[in-house]
Amino acid sequence: MSAANCLVTNDWICGEYLRTRSEELTDATVQHVGITVVSVLIGLAVAFPLALLVRARPRLAGPVLGLTTLLYTIPSLAMFSLLLPFFGLSAALVVTGLVLYSLTILVRNILAGLDAVPAEAREAARGMGYGPARLLWEVELPLALPALMAGIRMATVSTVALTTVGSIIGRGGLGNLIEDALPTFFKAQVLAASVLCVLLAVVADLLLLGVQRLLTPWTRIRTGPGGG
Repeated sequence: MSAANCLVTNDWICGEYLRTRSEELTDATVQHVGITVVSVLIGLAVAFPLALLVRARPRLAGPVLGLTTLLYTIPSLAMFSLLLPFFGLSAALVVTGLVLYSLTILVRNILAGLDAVPAEAREAARGMGYGPARLLWEVELPLALPALMAGIRMATVSTVALTTVGSIIGRGGLGNLIEDALPTFFKAQVLAASVLCVLLAVVADLLLLGVQRLLTPWTRIRTGPGGG
């Protein structure tokens, strides 16, 4: 059965579609991964100094957290429309929108991780002559990594899903395939793109979980045969 016959019979599962359109599926997946990675990395680069600013000036916590939460509640179509005059129909438009959506998760988790650092750890470091910068990088950040990595995982999974919305300007990775299939409701294409999107989210989460465990070996709880 050819891909054309799949369109005629409109089966959900069509091996011939996967074989004949493998390059198209690969290109869409690569674009999806690229947009997601860039968006999360930029989001982290923006969220980290914001979190440090809030931590240094607690009176800014309300405005900063309120603004990031407000941005997260803006519907994606409205967000892209607001950004369109600045970025045009480009990948930068999609990436900027995704970065803004990621801030509420990342800023909150960075703050939560830093706030969870035991006071005695800070005092011990200060007693050893650690200055503010060294204290942050060598003591606080390592201890805050579990919460920070949890935030990155959530932001990544969320971004994988939201990237599909970029299909409205042709920059949605796997979302492009879903939108292209909707006029005729080509089931095989919709299912293939949707499954790949879910798999991307699962794989990304598992990879980041592995990185988290490698970076925070002290969080592993070893139990005996009987548990406890």
